[in-house]
Amino acid sequence: MGGREDRVARVRRFSRFYTRKIGVLHEGLLGSPLSLTEGRVVWELAQRERTTASELAAELGLDTGYLSRILGGFEKRELIDRKPSERDGRQAVIALTAAGRALYASIDSSSREAVAAMLGELDRADQDRLITALETAEKLLGRSRKSAGPSYILRSHQPGDIGWIIHRHGVLYAEEYGLDQRFEALVAQIAAGFIENFDAARERCWIAEREGAIVGSVLLVKESDEVGKLRLLYVEPPARGLGIGSRLVGECISFAGQRRYRKITLWTNDVLVSARRIYQAAGFLLVSEELHRSFGRDLVGQFWELDLPPGRPLLTTLAG
Repeated sequence: MGGREDRVARVRRFSRFYTRKIGVLHEGLLGSPLSLTEGRVVWELAQRERTTASELAAELGLDTGYLSRILGGFEKRELIDRKPSERDGRQAVIALTAAGRALYASIDSSSREAVAAMLGELDRADQDRLITALETAEKLLGRSRKSAGPSYILRSHQPGDIGWIIHRHGVLYAEEYGLDQRFEALVAQIAAGFIENFDAARERCWIAEREGAIVGSVLLVKESDEVGKLRLLYVEPPARGLGIGSRLVGECISFAGQRRYRKITLWTNDVLVSARRIYQAAGFLLVSEELHRSFGRDLVGQFWELDLPPGRPLLTTLAG
């Protein structure tokens, strides 16, 4: 395959080719007023309910001064909104405004169309070869980042995600806890209710994604005007230990506070030891237990609650 210099030249040649192919050298990213770096920052912001400049800088590997200038430009164009952090007065919580989300949606749509057009030039077999090659490159180059730990993103649900959540609950709970298909039926009922009655202002689904695959999820649904309910928390076995479960529960708590819920409730079973530890660490209290036989085995159902501090501000810019 040639010596070191030849290999370097081949990688650089492909980089130049792909840069031209996806239009990175054009003045604006996919016809937008944003540069490639600005577009990447907008993409990160769109995947999160809220974040801080320091978190963004760490995730993107950007100089904080450079990122600050980008965010300043976004603020002038009213693409982002900044509010003081409740946890740390030295930090500001950043979120996309409605204009920022509209710009993201436009860029995302253009990107999808551009990639679809590029794939359309190939037959199905060559498309599969290309995708496999790109996934291999991503994995190999990802390993080279020795200083970076396993990463994941959180995003809102998209078409097909809820069906996947039902499927994985059915598989994992059968394998790990011996629950029969009646549990999968219960999950399907909960998930269908979430979709059919979805209230975007007061309900949310978070999807944890790692290397392009879903590795966890959770729902927060409206039980009443003052009570939210945490439902369907799960994390894939290979992704456990990364803090994903705690992060998902933390997002539920933060969102519930922003929407002025007074309490979060949840129902679980005592066999879900890892989940119970997450709830306890987040401040939930066990309020009652009941013996029941469900899903083909004897279980102890548990009801947990978390009281939220009154008077938390409603951050309307995070409505999404």
